[in-house]
Amino acid sequence: MISESFVPLQARTNSPAGFHGRLRSRVLDELSVVEVTANSHKVLRTPALITRSDRLYYKLNLQLSGTGILVQDNREATLRPGDLAVYDTHRPYTLEFDDDFRTLVLMFPHDALDLPPDSVTDLTAVRFAGDAGIGRMISPFMVQLADNLELLSGPSGHRLAHNAVDLLATLFDSELRSENGPQRGHHGELLARIRQHIDANLGDPELSPAAIAAAHFISTRHLHSIFHDAGTTVAGWIRARRLERCRRDLRDPLQADRAVGAIATRWGFTDAAHFSRVFRSAFGVPPSTYRRG
Repeated sequence: MISESFVPLQARTNSPAGFHGRLRSRVLDELSVVEVTANSHKVLRTPALITRSDRLYYKLNLQLSGTGILVQDNREATLRPGDLAVYDTHRPYTLEFDDDFRTLVLMFPHDALDLPPDSVTDLTAVRFAGDAGIGRMISPFMVQLADNLELLSGPSGHRLAHNAVDLLATLFDSELRSENGPQRGHHGELLARIRQHIDANLGDPELSPAAIAAAHFISTRHLHSIFHDAGTTVAGWIRARRLERCRRDLRDPLQADRAVGAIATRWGFTDAAHFSRVFRSAFGVPPSTYRRG
């Protein structure tokens, strides 16, 4: 049941009283919001299980009661009520609970988060305190999601779920920029600024490497080098960000009356046929079919 609700997992329990648990969930597009209440057990995401999944997801745990221990990327986070932590389903992890607990899990695709995966990798299995910094504001919002799952339906529920992901992006970005966060160096800071600039100008069909380089007073060669070091290309990053914005709008009930072509144009695609091809290549179906799904 756990595997069907999330991604394939191994589950183990040594509770002398036997295992008992309950799942309450809402699935909104590709976002899943699940409340898990159970007794002592452990779940493992193994390399063999990872090969059975193609889509890349993050999972965010909000500990509501009890204690959980998350291990990934040679880091370990002990989570107590109010604490949050993120982990990547495309890399091995374990999550263990020694006693009765309640937790909220928000699962969402990598590309739903407005941050590059290479940056988020620095934050997996890191405890975000629910009573300090930005966590003090985000944790109560997530608790309210858990307590009001029945409200997560229709257009408002869709927006609330995406708002939660946007809030998490703010939390993660704040941590990455903090003095105590991972040190990204000069190139890392420049890359972050460039990516923010791209996101702010996705609707501009004239957005190009030359324009981006000029806006940051660097050469186009230097720009391409920075993206190459991050494992991508400038054009590939722009296309991926535009496609994600289009994907979100196509599934947004509040955008149901907006034509597919208008959504594509809104995010910088000027050629309808080209947009349809690249969207199908990225998501497996044409945009019109994706909207109906």
